[in-house]
Amino acid sequence: MQPGPTQQTGKPDIPATPPISSQTTAPLKGIFLMILGGLLLTVSDATSKHLAENFPPGQILALRGCFVIPPLALFTWRSGGWSALRITNFRGHALRGTAYICSAFLFVTSLALLPLADAIALAFVGPLFITALAPAFLGERVGWRRWLAVAVGFAGIVVMLRPGGEVMRWAALLPLGAAAFGACRDLLTRRMTASETSAAILATSTFCIIVAGFCTLPFGWIMPSAIDIAFLAATGLLVGAAHFCMIETYRYAEAALAAPYKYFTMVWAVLFGFVIWGDLPDGWMIAGAVLVIGSGLYILHREARRSPSKDRRE
Repeated sequence: MQPGPTQQTGKPDIPATPPISSQTTAPLKGIFLMILGGLLLTVSDATSKHLAENFPPGQILALRGCFVIPPLALFTWRSGGWSALRITNFRGHALRGTAYICSAFLFVTSLALLPLADAIALAFVGPLFITALAPAFLGERVGWRRWLAVAVGFAGIVVMLRPGGEVMRWAALLPLGAAAFGACRDLLTRRMTASETSAAILATSTFCIIVAGFCTLPFGWIMPSAIDIAFLAATGLLVGAAHFCMIETYRYAEAALAAPYKYFTMVWAVLFGFVIWGDLPDGWMIAGAVLVIGSGLYILHREARRSPSKDRRE
């Protein structure tokens, strides 16, 4: 759920294509692509959850990353070829790659320990972390309305965790940590888009996760079967295709219109969790998720209403 208020933390996240005059001409197509991208990411997460029951996270991420390369090559070709991979901000790529590695490892680990819908619901806290960290990362002024939305969202997390309840265990903290690192990654992305292309950011993210994954090789990888390799290939191809869909979304629809449809991912997560594992979120999880998603949508609404000329106190 994979990823601004990008979620789905075990996946690479890249900035939207810069606005051009041909964008916003087919909003329904943009919304469809966003929903499709969320579906592909959820299928990838479900496949990763299946693999995480038998394979260590580092092995999954390394091998999956290798299969992200074909869709990455296609996207790079569409973006102008080798010139699209030019890097000028090496420090930014290194910091973003580190944040992405931490986010991906935490989220994939959580998939082995939590129901799919629970892990994704907890990871939806990402936009709240972005708002809370924006003053430090970007120097943005966050007004009382957005701080109130953040407070409501974190209250939703407390509801989902239910201190003293069955869900309040260390595993539930993993997707929260993944969301926090994912927020750092996305805020770094905002700062990098002025000089770096989407293709370059996706390429360095993929390279970082492959290298980090292979560094875990001495700690006990398991020989995959042919079926396992097929699953690993599917996760990589799905991740690449999903992010391509999400990038294309912004060619046809404004971000303020399309971004809320990322939360449709929760529908797919509940559906796949029930069909494959027989898991259904309980009332506490649903109530908390409503608070988190509602606060995230409000933050998106406030972001859409702001303009560069406005004082960012709203």
